[in-house]
Amino acid sequence: MQPRTIGRLGVFVVAMVVLGGVMVLSLMIGRQSISPGDVVGALLPGARGEIADIVRGLRLERTVVAVVTGAALGGAGALMQALTRNPLADPGLLGVNAGAAAAVVTGFTFFGVANGFAQSGLALAGAAAGSVVVYLLGSGSRSSATPARLALAGAALTAVLYSYLNALAMRDQDTFNEMRFWVVGSVVNRGYDRLLIALPLILLGVLIALLTTPALNALAFGDETSRSLGLSVGKARIATAVAVTLLCGAATALAGPIAFVGLTVPHVARALVGADQRRVVPMAILIAGAFLVLSDTLGRVVSSGAEIEAGIVTAVIGAPVFIALVRRRTLTAA
Repeated sequence: MQPRTIGRLGVFVVAMVVLGGVMVLSLMIGRQSISPGDVVGALLPGARGEIADIVRGLRLERTVVAVVTGAALGGAGALMQALTRNPLADPGLLGVNAGAAAAVVTGFTFFGVANGFAQSGLALAGAAAGSVVVYLLGSGSRSSATPARLALAGAALTAVLYSYLNALAMRDQDTFNEMRFWVVGSVVNRGYDRLLIALPLILLGVLIALLTTPALNALAFGDETSRSLGLSVGKARIATAVAVTLLCGAATALAGPIAFVGLTVPHVARALVGADQRRVVPMAILIAGAFLVLSDTLGRVVSSGAEIEAGIVTAVIGAPVFIALVRRRTLTAA
């Protein structure tokens, strides 16, 4: 095995160790600190008592939700930046986040949909609809969907849908509260029922993402070169867009639109493993899962009065990190 290969494998091992470490910290840290030994005891079958209730009934659920949501957003962000060849691309660029939020808030406002299962279904449907609309707008009647057209169409649709959400929020306090969650994002009290809905879609999205990474490497050289190499550019873009929709749509249905995870983490992944998308995408998945768990853990302890939602913490951490990356190096998407 070549030394460079061993080094890259070591980076992945370290990333997995870090992910496991922050998950343990998430189970330990909160308003009541719990020792590692007590955490292990609480996770054993048949464990009873207050500590077991805290670990298994509260913290384990939100930790798993944070890992799954973060991993999906990280993978979606890496795919979006490679697809559009835009280092500032975010999973919400295809209208996925805005479509999911608009569908859920509309269902709550006009039809009283408050059930978690039904809201997850609405979020997934809204995410898919947003992606389709962006693709249709970006492709036009006689031309193909180029990265620039997709980015412009996504930005336009997002602006329209969030204006619509703001208009709905002015109707009453309940609608405002519902919209507030779907704008900020949270991993608290999401429930295993929503996780079971989102997880199969996220796993499918990850599978498609990993299968499309060689095509994304070819797309980095431009459409003409990719076609000369035998790549079907249109099919590659559609497959990548499907993976982004599944990952980001399911993550949004699970925890709301959490910002800066999909925008910042892929740059860190590329700094660690290089520009090859076959390594960038899985590394972004690992780092993003750890990042969101860490953000949720910090949100429990930074404020003495109440918890801060994970979506707010990711923005507070992610924005300065992203600014530092922009100032220190030339950003690339592939």
